[in-house]
Amino acid sequence: MPDIKPKIKLAPSILSADFSRLGEQVAEASRAGADYIHVDVMDGRFVPQITIGAPVVAAIRSHTSLPLDVHLMIEHPEQQVKQFTEAGADIITVHIEACPHIHHVIEMIKEAGVKAGVALNPGTPVESLGEILPDLDLVLVMAVNPGFGGQTFIAAMLDKIVRLRAELDERDIGAELEVDGGINAEVAPRVVRAGARVLVAGTAVFRSGETVGKAVKKIRASLG
Repeated sequence: MPDIKPKIKLAPSILSADFSRLGEQVAEASRAGADYIHVDVMDGRFVPQITIGAPVVAAIRSHTSLPLDVHLMIEHPEQQVKQFTEAGADIITVHIEACPHIHHVIEMIKEAGVKAGVALNPGTPVESLGEILPDLDLVLVMAVNPGFGGQTFIAAMLDKIVRLRAELDERDIGAELEVDGGINAEVAPRVVRAGARVLVAGTAVFRSGETVGKAVKKIRASLG
C-alpha cells in the first residue's frame, strides 16, 4: 500500500503578534489556513517573562473558530485549568517539570472537557512521559528553552522528536506530536521528517516582514 502522507497542522503563536491588533491578527491567521491558535501563558516564575491570562483567551475566542491551543508555562497550572477552560481553551498543555502530580493534573484537564497536553523542556527526557503517555491528547516538544520568542531551533531536538514519534507509533498512541521553538520555513520540513505533526510558529508568522497570511502560506509551502 502507498504511504499516506500525514496531515501537518500549523499553530501560529500569538506571543509574537501585535497585541494592539491581536483580534485582527488571529483572524488573519485563521483565514490563511492555520489549524490552531497557540497561546503562550507565562507567569514570571516558571519562566522569566509574564505574558497573558484567561481574559485574553476569552477576548480572542470571538475572533476565530479554530481550536485555542493554550500552553501553560506556569507553576501550579492545576489552579488555572477552570479559568482557561471557561475562557474558551480547547487544548491545555502543562509542563511536566511544573507538575509533581502530573496524572492528577491531566485528569483535571480532561474532566473540564478539553484536551490534555504535556510539554517537555529541552533537557527533559522522553522517558519521563512513559506512564502517562497513553492518557495524553498532545505532547509538546520544546525546541528552545521556554520563556522568550524569537529563539533559534535547537538542532539536537530532532533526535528527541524521532524517538518520541517512534514510541507513539510503537505503542499505537494517538497523541499529536507538537514542536515549538524556532520553527520557520527552513526548519519546518526537518521537524516534520523527524515526526512532528503540529508546528508552532510565532516570529516566522507575525514578525516575518510579510503579511500574516503570506507567512503562514510560506511555511505550508515548505512542507511540499
